[in-house]
Amino acid sequence: MDFRLTDEQLAFAQAAREFAEGELAPNAARWDAEAIFPREAFQRAGELGFCAMYAPESVGGLGLPRLDATLVFEEMAAFDPSTAAFLTIHNMAVWMLGTWGTERVCREWGEALATGQKLASYCLTEPGAGSDAGSLQTRAECRGAGYVLNGSKAFISGGGDTDLLIVMARTGEAGPRGVSAFAVPADTPGITYGRKEEKMGWNSQSTRPITFENVEVPEENRLGEEGQGFVFAMKGLDGGRINIATCSVGAAQGAYDAARTYMQDRKQFSQPLTAFQALQFKLADMLTHIVASRQMVRLAASMLDTGHPQASVYCAMAKRLATDLGFQVCLDAQQLHGGYGYLKDYPLERLVRDTRVHQILEGTNEIMRVIIARQIIDKGVDIR
Repeated sequence: MDFRLTDEQLAFAQAAREFAEGELAPNAARWDAEAIFPREAFQRAGELGFCAMYAPESVGGLGLPRLDATLVFEEMAAFDPSTAAFLTIHNMAVWMLGTWGTERVCREWGEALATGQKLASYCLTEPGAGSDAGSLQTRAECRGAGYVLNGSKAFISGGGDTDLLIVMARTGEAGPRGVSAFAVPADTPGITYGRKEEKMGWNSQSTRPITFENVEVPEENRLGEEGQGFVFAMKGLDGGRINIATCSVGAAQGAYDAARTYMQDRKQFSQPLTAFQALQFKLADMLTHIVASRQMVRLAASMLDTGHPQASVYCAMAKRLATDLGFQVCLDAQQLHGGYGYLKDYPLERLVRDTRVHQILEGTNEIMRVIIARQIIDKGVDIR
């Protein structure tokens, strides 16, 4: 297996690194401290094609493989996991719209979303339905030439700051088969947004609950056919798990780079910290964890790109591994900074806060273990 990236992929990653160094690095701490949702930064990302990387070309997307998208997200997350993570969510929403949206809806929204002029949120989680997504209660009743949407969603990234909502709602029977997907303009009458949640991290992206009360949605705003929404959601989650895993790898790389530089500059007992073997071993373990996570993520992304029958379980394994190890690397880098790692003058405390949630969202890591274990017991996992 050839693990080398092509010249085109390397150039794409370099463009993302330059964007991150010029746009994210100088602003990430301020966006975090002031809880600023950086719309202008997303627009500039859109100008470079980063807002619709794997969305179909028919809606202005680049139509790239998921593997290529991981290269971009990793570079950005090294400086700002929070902003990079929202960009992954927006990319997923644009991909869903472009893949299953009607011609009229794609024509109305596609280009604006692909260029970052407008932004999208993904609305699956509810107050009583997190990992058990098939039990969601938000309903879309068929009335006349459309639907009437009632219910509530929770923990919606970008809620109140975005322009389009991709909403999963129940149109039929209980369970996964009764779920459908809709593209709903965020300013539609009947939609209300709750207070912005005060969070441990991810402060550059707003998180709010959303309530739908008799919200009228035209039939043409449905994505795909009735009852296909849960399938779309699961396909979205496979990619979402790769995206979040990639953000953990990027954050870990950023933390590692900061720790290595600090250890070369910082002296104790008349020696740089890099002279102490115990700390050398810590750096060695950190780098090993990063490389292992990166390769696992890229393997899963490649399997997703090729439609491998076990792609979902590999996405779950990649998400579990990368988010656990990535968070640990950030903690280790903070420890290597000593007291300075606890200060906001250094990026470590923000990287620790931002990566903590990666072990929770897109399915908790406990749920990832459930997915993996079920595959082992029911079908076996081909690891050859």
